[in-house]
Amino acid sequence: MLKAGVIGAGHLGKIHLKLLNQSTKYELVGFYDTDTEAAKKITEEFGYKSFATITDLINACDMVDVVTPTLFHFDTAKEVLKAGKHLFIEKPITKTVEEAETIRKLAKENGVRGQVGQVERFNPAFTAVNKQIENPMFIESHRLAEFNPRGTDVSVVLDLMIHDIDAILSVVDSKVKSVTANGVSVISKTPDIANARIEFENGCVANLTASRISMKNMRKARFFQKDAYISVDFLEKKSEVVKMKDAPEQPDEFAMILTNAEGVKKQIYFENPEIDNNNAILDELETFADAINTNTTPVVTLAQGTEALRVAMQVIENFKTL
Repeated sequence: MLKAGVIGAGHLGKIHLKLLNQSTKYELVGFYDTDTEAAKKITEEFGYKSFATITDLINACDMVDVVTPTLFHFDTAKEVLKAGKHLFIEKPITKTVEEAETIRKLAKENGVRGQVGQVERFNPAFTAVNKQIENPMFIESHRLAEFNPRGTDVSVVLDLMIHDIDAILSVVDSKVKSVTANGVSVISKTPDIANARIEFENGCVANLTASRISMKNMRKARFFQKDAYISVDFLEKKSEVVKMKDAPEQPDEFAMILTNAEGVKKQIYFENPEIDNNNAILDELETFADAINTNTTPVVTLAQGTEALRVAMQVIENFKTL
């Protein structure tokens, strides 16, 4: 079992602590948090060992899970990697692309692996259909959340939209050609609502909307490709695949048939893939353990985390704020 420790024991950090403690692939050695009073309460309530310094924790681990605010990702990750420890780091990987590139370089220099916590890649609604998403040409995503002060230290793009940016980059096999975006600051100093249009070199277009001041929560994405439409509901963990195929000469009386202007008939088929109930955070942590143990590539590499950040920063840089 890999010895694991957590740096940052806030809301998400406590979830990571619980799951690492439950995992059969890790031995949780403890955690470090700058808030000593909060750390003391966590130790008293859950029994997790609190380390006096980051260095003490890192030295006791094989893998370090960084769940600090984004502002502290870079300095924390540098210390982990320079100590020759494997790094799991929450999204966004860092606050700048330059910092992310440095993290990638340090991981390579020290011969360790890194994974970025893009948890929606492990959402069962997405994993049930992602292999059926082939050469999508139009993608639409909506990620809406009720207001929560946690996360407002960064733009809604780095807080929420980056999930969909990463998922889209994982299924579009093409480089980004251009980005246009609009953002609106309502309650925070940075935009709380954002819309982005990402065009890829192969002609694919993605239209993304993210909001953290909505009246209801929504996390949906739709992928349109030749003869197929694929819908993913990340929140409700449901997915649907609608395919069109040439209609048979004698279709079933209940078949849904469409006829285009040229008289070509297509039959529509509906599929609702079976969704496996899983804990996506536990899955991302345990697949990272597998990558370390088998010397293979993690599901969400530091390079992919960097590219998601790069596109997110393009969105922010191209904001026409209102």
